Amino acid sequence: MSVNVKPLADRVLVEAAPAEEKTAFGIIIPDTAKEKPQKGTVVAVGPGKKDEPLTVKVGDTVLYGKYSGTELTVDGKEYLIMRESDIYAII
Repeated sequence: MSVNVKPLADRVLVEAAPAEEKTAFGIIIPDTAKEKPQKGTVVAVGPGKKDEPLTVKVGDTVLYGKYSGTELTVDGKEYLIMRESDIYAII
């Protein structure tokens, strides 16, 4: 997947996973009640800070904070750009 955005320093570009459509019991969630996803796939990474290489790499699935990052639209797709420190875990 090629994106024309190159994050700087310790920034990471993440494509958010789609929001849940149904609950575990099969109840359909309306658009107004859907929560922001907190999981996504890393699409691009910056070079890291001096003497601090990044631990995430392109293709990793990550968990991040609910209000982390800045929303960005590129070629009609939604992305989040955030610092690596906003990422909680690689899954």
